[in-house]
Amino acid sequence: MVRTTPEQNKALVLEAFDTLFNKRDYDAASRFWSDKYTQHSAHIEPGREGLFNLIKASPASLKYEPGLILAEGDFVIVHGRFSGIGLRELDCRRHRAHCRRVLAEHWDVSRMRRARAESKSGLPMFGDSFTG
Repeated sequence: MVRTTPEQNKALVLEAFDTLFNKRDYDAASRFWSDKYTQHSAHIEPGREGLFNLIKASPASLKYEPGLILAEGDFVIVHGRFSGIGLRELDCRRHRAHCRRVLAEHWDVSRMRRARAESKSGLPMFGDSFTG
């Protein structure tokens, strides 16, 4: 069994996200997600097809911007945000990368981002500035 490094796993997740969420290249994206993909998110149908169908049904303006990314063993956590869908959503995703270099499992924690006027701290939830 070939083991991957945390750096390889981070690169895999970033390339996979860009391919699916930003480029919407479903054929290329299928090589990043296991055909046995396990989905723990309450708002996404099971498996790889559930995720792909969610993106297919999303507006073309949807974009994913990764932020901080951490990896330990075969687990990768990405703190990023979705934009272009009329919602301000912050997303923290935990993925398990399989030794075959595919994404095998997903957990998420999502939260609506607040506008400047709604932020009691005066700070954004993501980055250094408030954006649409």
